[in-house]
Amino acid sequence: LALEDDIEVVGQAADGGEAIWLARTLVPDVLLTDINMPRVDGIAVTRTVKREIPSVGIVVLTIYHDDASVFEAIKAGATGYILKDSPLEEIVAAVRAIHRGDGLLHPSVAARVLAEFNRIATQKAADMALLSELTDREIEVLKEVATGKRNREIAEALFISEKTVKNHISNILFKLQCNDRTEAAMIAARQGLVE
Repeated sequence: LALEDDIEVVGQAADGGEAIWLARTLVPDVLLTDINMPRVDGIAVTRTVKREIPSVGIVVLTIYHDDASVFEAIKAGATGYILKDSPLEEIVAAVRAIHRGDGLLHPSVAARVLAEFNRIATQKAADMALLSELTDREIEVLKEVATGKRNREIAEALFISEKTVKNHISNILFKLQCNDRTEAAMIAARQGLVE
């Protein structure tokens, strides 16, 4: 990277703790990190640097391309994810792209990220379609169920009888095609009905 005319390497860290310290001290435009670093892993480095210095673009350069690593890095704030076996030109291009404010994912990673995004979008759409079948009162009961309340607590909160709560819950489970309250609560959480 240092051989590129338009890239200045301002620091190199031996471990994650030093990477955080250097980022705080030097405030680089782009930080290149690895998931597997001594002392503090690259996910924690990414999360810390993005929280403290949001303007820093972060490229994760790693050998890991499993879904868990990819999604954790992106959730932590990485705007680039490149595999270490990528040609040098791709790594340089990634640094430049992140510096411009673009995001960049290795092609094999991008396909999986898009697939996961589509899966989540499809699930949310299916959940929304099911929720649209519920009455306003059933939505109120579902919100209470999703907060972990028992039938008696729900009845007291909504000023209805426990038997009415049980009937509403049965209707909710049927309409949402759920086997139990936990599944219904998960749908409510995915749809943002509870915090």
